[in-house]
Amino acid sequence: MERQRRRAALGVLTVVTWVPLALIADRDATLARQHFIGLLTWALLFGALWKSSPLLRTQILLVVSFATIVEYLFAGHFGVYVYRLENVPWFVPPGHGLIYFGAYSLGLLLKSRQRFWSYVLVGLLALWVLWGLFLSPQFDVLGAFWFINLLIFLKWGPSRPTYLGAIVVVSWLEIVGTSIGTWKWMEYDTIKEWVAQGNPPSGAAGGYGWFDLFALLLAPILLRQVRKLRTRNRLRSEL
Repeated sequence: MERQRRRAALGVLTVVTWVPLALIADRDATLARQHFIGLLTWALLFGALWKSSPLLRTQILLVVSFATIVEYLFAGHFGVYVYRLENVPWFVPPGHGLIYFGAYSLGLLLKSRQRFWSYVLVGLLALWVLWGLFLSPQFDVLGAFWFINLLIFLKWGPSRPTYLGAIVVVSWLEIVGTSIGTWKWMEYDTIKEWVAQGNPPSGAAGGYGWFDLFALLLAPILLRQVRKLRTRNRLRSEL
């Protein structure tokens, strides 16, 4: 158990350290340097996957797949938020995997006092949501919507510790990324221009609840299919 906690702590430290390092390095980067940062981020993600269980490894890869589609749709196509070079940087897809890994790892550390940390983190996030609705110069309805999503996941979702970890890790990512200027959220959604968005939206961690649900539902199915395929191939080779 102690070894698992040390590994989880190392995972959290790695993610929260790499986020500002990578984004600062990208601040005035050329496209070539941005690609290099992306390759380093992929290498870091593969290092995290190497020590993970098959189930967690599959979940992370599914999150990367789903998040990449979301990125190219909402950033690349609709421009709901825009990256500095108006592209989807190479470090973004593996970065989503690292963020999920960091949230999962932090959730393991918070699990022993889950109720306490639920009150603390949800309370702090609620203050941010209220600030976005009433005090922020950029009105934030999207953050409040995602916050409601997060509350639903925390009440009925299958990965409550991970959602708590996501409050910290995703909020850290969004604050650092928008402060440095790696990306910027538009004042309103660019699809219908109905939804006001903070820069960043306060409850962004709620979005990761959907990534987690997608991964949790599909990962066991995918693993079963892989095992069946391996068994079938082994039986064929023995004939």
